[in-house]
Amino acid sequence: MPAILHALSITGAMTWEITWALILGFTLSAIVQAVVRRSTVVRLLGDDRPRTLARAAGLGVASSSCSYAAVALARALFRRGANFTAAMAFEIASTNLVVELGVIMALLMGWQFTVAEFIGGPIMIVVLAVLFRLLLREPLLREARAQAERGLAGAMEGHAAMDMSVRRPGPFLRRLFSAEGFTATSHVFVIEWAAILRDLLVGLLIAGAVAAWVPDTFWRGFFFAGHPLAARLWGPLIGPVVAVVSFVCSIGNVPLAVVLWKGGISFGGVVAFVFADLLILPILNIYRKYYGARMAAFLLATFYVATVVAGYCVEFLFGGVRLVPDQARARLPVEGVSWNYTTWLNIVFLGLAAVLLVRFVRTGGFAMLRMMGGSPAVSGDHGHGAQ
Repeated sequence: MPAILHALSITGAMTWEITWALILGFTLSAIVQAVVRRSTVVRLLGDDRPRTLARAAGLGVASSSCSYAAVALARALFRRGANFTAAMAFEIASTNLVVELGVIMALLMGWQFTVAEFIGGPIMIVVLAVLFRLLLREPLLREARAQAERGLAGAMEGHAAMDMSVRRPGPFLRRLFSAEGFTATSHVFVIEWAAILRDLLVGLLIAGAVAAWVPDTFWRGFFFAGHPLAARLWGPLIGPVVAVVSFVCSIGNVPLAVVLWKGGISFGGVVAFVFADLLILPILNIYRKYYGARMAAFLLATFYVATVVAGYCVEFLFGGVRLVPDQARARLPVEGVSWNYTTWLNIVFLGLAAVLLVRFVRTGGFAMLRMMGGSPAVSGDHGHGAQ
């Protein structure tokens, strides 16, 4: 029992540390999604030119999602006419280049990891685009499109099909501060939380258990922590493998990344581990359903290579300019609740979350929430009229 309580105390401390950052990130994402229509996204992703891929990454950042929803949304965009490479760039950005992920990494591990996220993410997209251009053949793409058109269900299909943006025309701020904008923001906010909550809780519990029960000596041996060069070479290779078998994706893998960093994985290994959230076993199975077994294997290979290259790039770039944090100072948050800036920020942002939740409940949000895990056939038109 003491061991379980110790693991739960670590989980609770990490949860308290990141609560305000999660609310801030999901609020910003909800604001953008409330005023950008899904049809606009499809129209802008028609090819794989560099400008289009940059646009796809930017739209992905604005459309922050859990990994399951991002994968479902990428297929929905592909079925509606978006270029496959652009859809994959959108998918990567919507899980790995988002505000809440960067803030949480800064809080738990240091600002250097946040900078590495926003440098490594575009590198991963560029490497993936090059691999697709060199290796993706038209017969495989046609096979994937035919499989995608079958509409087999994966996860979060209803969420991917929903377009909850404001219908009324006008400038960004006018739409945002309208009654419809308030309603749309509250709906996106709550549904994004519902989508991520399970993975986040599982990730926190796994991180707490691993931190409490697995000794650092095991991780230090596994990651060659006593051999600097070997650790730098091994980290980006093994980080994605650990992610694949962890079953935790999206923001939920950051707490475990903290434990691995404290245990001795290299800087680039941490980044590669975080970026491999789109390769966990359940998502690989969804790729198989969405695009067929051959394309699923192709995505596994190309995503893995892109993740490893991004890990190596940030490893040696940050090491070269001496920006890698001192691993000896890595600490898990264990102090829990105290009257510091975290507590005050949590109070403020929990109040904001409460306001959005009340608006969600009062404007029929539960009916939409019940459709979140529905089928791909769910109508994509859930725009908000005047309320």
